[in-house]
Parts: sequence; C-alpha cells; structure tokens
Amino acid sequence: MNCKLLVLDVDETLLNHEKKITTRTKTAIIKAQQVGVQIVLASGRPTYGLFTLAKQLELDKNQGYILSYNGGQMINMQTGELLFEKRINPAMIPYLERKATKHNFALFTYHHNTIIANTPDNQRIRQEATLNGMTINVVPNLAEAVDFSPHKCMVVGDDEEALTVLENSWKKRLAGTLDAYRSEPYFLEIVPKYIDKAYTLSILLEKMNIQPENVIAIGNGVCDVTMIQLAGFGVAMSNAKESVKACADYVTESNDKNGVALVIEKYILASIRLTEIPLEQINLSARHALVGNLGIQFTYASYDRIEATMPVDHRTRQPFGILHGGATLALAETVAGYGSMMRCRPDETMVGMQVSGNHLSSAHEGDTVRAVATIIHQGQSSHVWNVDVYTSTDKLVSSIRVLNSVTKRK
Repeated sequence: MNCKLLVLDVDETLLNHEKKITTRTKTAIIKAQQVGVQIVLASGRPTYGLFTLAKQLELDKNQGYILSYNGGQMINMQTGELLFEKRINPAMIPYLERKATKHNFALFTYHHNTIIANTPDNQRIRQEATLNGMTINVVPNLAEAVDFSPHKCMVVGDDEEALTVLENSWKKRLAGTLDAYRSEPYFLEIVPKYIDKAYTLSILLEKMNIQPENVIAIGNGVCDVTMIQLAGFGVAMSNAKESVKACADYVTESNDKNGVALVIEKYILASIRLTEIPLEQINLSARHALVGNLGIQFTYASYDRIEATMPVDHRTRQPFGILHGGATLALAETVAGYGSMMRCRPDETMVGMQVSGNHLSSAHEGDTVRAVATIIHQGQSSHVWNVDVYTSTDKLVSSIRVLNSVTKRK
C-alpha cells in the first residue's frame, strides 16, 4: 500500500513493558519519515507527556503530529501549531468531584506540566505523573482549583465493580454533554462529547488531503478501535484484547517483540525503493543532521551510484582556506552510507566501519566539491564503496574507500 501517514498508539504499542522504545522500532520510524511517511502519536496521554517521545522520534524535524488526550488536542510538532482541541466546561467539575467523592474515588486533571488532584498519596496518580514527567498539585477542592477548561478528567479507583457502576451511570446522565469510558481497569476518563482518536484523526486527514486508504494505524486498546477501523490498514498488537484484534486488518507481534517495527519494515520500507524518492525529499529529511550542517546535498541516486555536493566554506574549510580532510571523509561516508541503505533489506541496518582516504589535491574556499560513490563489493555482511571527490572543474581531490557493516535489526 502507499502509506502516507502512520498513526501509533503509545503505551503497550509503541513502548515495550519497560516503557521504552526499542532501537529497532526507533530506527524503523525514523527511516519511515526519511522516505516521506508522516507520523502521528495518538495517545490518551496529555500533550506534555508526549513531547519527549515525539522529539526522540524526530517528529519535530519531520512535521509529525501529536494527538493527545485520546483526541482532545492535536499539535503539529514541527511548527507548534494547535490544529484542534476540545475542552470540558469547568462548570461540570463540581458535579464530577461530588459524585467521585461520594463513591470514594479520587479525581484529577491535567494543566500544562502539572496534575491537579484532590487526593494526596494516591499510587495511581503518582504513577501517572511519573509516566508523563509531570508534577502533582494536591488541592482540597478540585472544583475551586480548576479555573480553566480541562481537556479531560480522570476518576481513579481500584474497586472495578463500583467504577463500572459509575461509568454506566454517567454514560446515561452525561449523554450529549460528556463521554465517560474506561481506559484502564482503575481509570474512568471523562472527555468532551464525541472526542476519540478517529474523530480527531479524520480532521487531520482532511487538513492534509490524505485519504484513509493511505493510512496505517496501530494500537492495542479499546480506545484505538475507531482509528484502527478508520485507517485503510488497521493493525492490532498481539498483546491487544481479542475484541480489538477482531476489528483489525492485521495482527502484528507484541510491543515486547518489536511489533510496530515489523509492520513498518514489511508494509512501508519493503514497498518503497529509495531511488524512487525525490532528491528534494531526501535532502529535506537530512537538514537537521550532519549532512545539513555541512551543506551536503544529494544530486543523484541510483542502485549503483550516489552523488552529492558540498560547499567549501566556513563549515568545511581549514583555517587557511582549503577543504578540510575530515569534511571530505564525512562527505564520502554520507554518500556511501546512503548507498548501503538502499541495498539493505527491511530487517537489516547499516553501520559505517572503516574509512580510508587518499587526499591528492586541494579545493579552495568558494568552490563546491562533488562526491561520486560506486559499489565495488556487496557481501551478506559488508559493502565496500569507492568514493571519488572532485572540484567543480573535475579535478580529483580525494579517492576514498568506505566499508559499511550490514547487520540484522534487533
């Protein structure tokens, strides 16, 4: 399929049981962005609690999106633009607090980087704060403290039966005003009416002019069902409930077995040839890395030959005005590395191992050098490239050999 947008639930989908992103999953997500797929993190977490993950996955450099509060807010990570949000009328807080207190449940909400709670020393609330890197502000009266419109409120309790009774009551009592549902056995969420991940995702698709058939959505929870059904290719994790799996087009491995990475490798990376990607897109995706810092620009890419240019300027010259040998080697590693990436299978990754260069002549400040990489050996575990670097007048500056090691992703 032609995937343009990849939507990922976070907890128990993107993250393993240790609440971490595996190296293989992170690599796959970043590589998907490099080939033009935009990423959305769709989670019940607050916006603040998603920022670190989004930056770790470079969404801020590749126009990715955060869909937080299970759809209550949507932000463009690259520009910081608020694309959508819907909030709860604070006039509803006294009623919610009164009913929660009557059933001996705690109640809390989010505000920027803070959780505002009406119960001290609640283990579940402390865990939620730690998970999202937030502080807790305990107040005696939540209704008085919440002088803003929250995105959602959370009722907390370990008595699942009593929490279910309250949930069913509020579904009738609040119908048309708010929605109430369980996100965890101990959490009852209250959100604005009609808010869920699919609703907000559909708004994003309209803004981006992307059709659902060009979307892959991956999740594990009941809150993910609507977005799994909306996407052209909906994926459930193997650790999901059977009811979630029944709604999906495909079931991948669990969050502890790189389930997200396997989907990306099989259904995105394996179907895309890097030579088919516009060079403008390749250069754009690399602008925040060393490639961009040195002014390197890819000018030609095929299966057997890669070319790129680099200016001889304040970034790449020695103090006395000629091209720095280290910058030349970085240019050679860049073109050879990209060539090996094209030759790697979806379940493989490439690491530069050795660079050996002969510098034959000089290039002076104001010139632009051109690197031409050609493959001279491809084995199962290594690639060897020859990279010749020329001035703008085709004078040979350096001849470099680059050895890249090819390994299986973990």
